[in-house]
This record gives sequence, C-alpha cells and structure tokens, in this order.
Amino acid sequence: MTFNQNIYLTDKLSGRGRLGRRLAAVALAAAAVGALAPAAVAAPAPSGAEARRGGVDARAELKAFVADGSSTAAFAEVREDGRRIWRDAVGTSDLATGQPARPDGRFRIGSVTKAFVSTVVLQLAGEGKLRLDDPVERYLPGVVPNGGAISVRQLLNHSSGLYDYLEDPQFFFQDEASLRDYALGNRRWQDYRPEQLVAIGVAHAPYFAPGQGWKYSNTNYILAGMLIDKLTGHSWQSEVTRRIVRPLHLDDTVFPGSETGIPGPNAHAYAKLPEGPADITRLNTTVGGAAGNGISTTTDLDRFHAALFGGKLLRPAEQTALTTTVPTGSGHSFYGLGVAQADFGCGPLWGHDGGLPGWGTLMFGTADGKRQVALSYNPYEGTDQSGLDTAVVALTVKTLCGPTAPTVPAADAVAALRVTGR
Repeated sequence: MTFNQNIYLTDKLSGRGRLGRRLAAVALAAAAVGALAPAAVAAPAPSGAEARRGGVDARAELKAFVADGSSTAAFAEVREDGRRIWRDAVGTSDLATGQPARPDGRFRIGSVTKAFVSTVVLQLAGEGKLRLDDPVERYLPGVVPNGGAISVRQLLNHSSGLYDYLEDPQFFFQDEASLRDYALGNRRWQDYRPEQLVAIGVAHAPYFAPGQGWKYSNTNYILAGMLIDKLTGHSWQSEVTRRIVRPLHLDDTVFPGSETGIPGPNAHAYAKLPEGPADITRLNTTVGGAAGNGISTTTDLDRFHAALFGGKLLRPAEQTALTTTVPTGSGHSFYGLGVAQADFGCGPLWGHDGGLPGWGTLMFGTADGKRQVALSYNPYEGTDQSGLDTAVVALTVKTLCGPTAPTVPAADAVAALRVTGR
C-alpha cells in the first residue's frame, strides 16, 4: 500500500475482500483490478504420486505472499473428507529472532468471526427464540433508529443499510504519521463497548432504506452479538464457545474480548516505519467485537467449515437460510447469512475472509463441506500490498478448484473474492 491510498482501520473486519476484512483494509481495489485485467488465474496440475493421491501442493502459491516483502509470514491448510491433505508455512514469525513461521500457529481471524456469530443466531432461530424476519426493535428496543423496519435477517446479510462504524474517520489511518500513531500510540489499547460502536454507526445516515441495497457493515454484527446477549442472558463469546467451539473440539479457537495477546504460538504482525518494523501483534479487539474478535488456527477453521456446510450445526430450515444469498453488486459474489458465495470456475465456493492490521485470513470450501482451505498471512503494514489479492486467489483456485477448473480472468476472480470489499 502507498500512503496516497486510504487505509481503513476497518476490518477487513469486513473481511479481506469483501468477505471479511482486516481492521486495516487497504483501498487498492481499482489498482489491483486494473493491473490484473489482462491476466488469468489457472490452477497448475499436480504431478505424479501427488495427482494419484488427489492431493495438492500449493507451496509455490503460498510463497507468493512473502516473495515481495508485502507479508512477513503465511500458512495454510487444506482438508478433504475430514483429513488433512496439505499444510505448509513460509516466512518469519518473529523478525527479531528470525524464527520461521509454523503452520499450527494461532492468528486473528477478523471477520471470519461473523460466520460463528451468524451460526449461533440461526441456532436461536431454530430453537424458536427469534424469527429472522422479526424487526430488530422487538429484541433490542430503542437501540437502532428505524429498528422496526430492519429485520434480523437484514443484519446478517448486510442489507440493513446501517452505516459501518469502522468507516467513521476516527478509525482511519491514511499516512505515515497515523500509522505510527497506531503502532506506537494508545489506539490499539482502547476498550469499546458494543453500545459505543453501534452509536458511532447510527450517528451517520444509513446507506439506503432497509432491504433496498447491499453494503457490508460491521455495525450489523455488533448488533447480532448484542442480540445473542439479550436472548440468552450470556455473552455472544460464551454462546459461540458453548454451541460451536466445545462440541467441535476447536481447542485453539478463542474470542478474547479485551485481552490483547494471542495465547500459544503465533506469527507476529508488523508495521513498517522508517526506523524499522514495529510489532503490532497485541491489540484490544473490542473494536471488532462480534464483527471480528476471534483467534483460531487453520485446522480449527477447516473443521468449523466442514461442520457448518456439512449440516452438523444447523437444522435444515436454518441451513437453507444460511445459504440463501443476496447480490453484492459485484456480479461475481453473493452474501448469505454470515457467509459468502463465490465462483472461480469450479462451482460455488463458500466461506468468509477477514483481517485486522497485520492480519489476513481466508476460510473457504465446497458447498457440501467436503473440502476446504484456511489461510493466514501477515501483511506488512506500510508496504505495497497490491499483489496480495492475486496471491489469495491463486492459492484458493489451486487448493479448491484443481487442474480441471476453467481458466478465470484474474480481475473476475479478485472481484469474486471481494464480497466484503478491500
């Protein structure tokens, strides 16, 4: 990224592309698509014994994340029919010690958190504790202006029109001085209550009337978390843990609230400053809340995806609701309830992406939950990251589509992955 671009302290909390952003999303959409338009993304064929096993080796695609210095580390895992068929890591987890990245490390998942939160809301709907088409006002009276016209479903599929609180200027950093302030100042430690974040969002005019458009907004999922709190009497974190994390034995997945560290091994996140790299790993992620607070591993995310799309977490009616989509306006992707659909030439793939400053995440897989890839990478904030979208697409196509997938124009593939916008 260059500093004539706006860098939002927005998630990719919206997911990384439009799928889940980093809390520091880089505004490079036009530049990336323009640069990629003439090219195409095709998956190289595996060779020899690897092809006979039906396996995959995406190390070359993974190395692209760190080849130009735009990321400091990257690691990914592919699972099929419940077994790991490939996992690898590249880069450095700690620039001070030179320790190499490890594939089992924990990382911040940003907006992939939304898939967990939406699943719990859908479970509550299946239990009769709420109805998706009920107005938000019924459950959170007085919290949202015009809440009587906004349904729970519209929160989950981002058709509410509510302004994304992370687009408020107080969350931007757009030059070297503001990046320095983020890295070395007090911004990373600030604690936020959900009500504060919603208040910031609703202080702005809506993007459109409820149901009359689509716009990714983290405000929707802060409200979804508040909805879980209200209906269960427990925090959304404890409900996600009780209903999803423990039953699936996702032992490395946590939702830390205001805790700033990452428990267990992890690759560090960095911002590039003139005097050298600044470690920005520690962060109070209450700024993301139910829109982006989680920590996980590639193994856990793959297992979660397999359970969710394999029908193990939701009843049939709610499973249908999960994958009933609305158009995002890109023409290449669609959004369900906390998950996105994209097609790279091998049929619809489902998942979410996410991010925070120094963190990028992808969780995607087949509609039947039989094959998935989870990816974590560490964008080196303050560097040109315009090639990262290409790297994400190449790895996704290689691991999920295979050698027989039709060639997809790279600009279309990047657009498909940007369900939540970069």
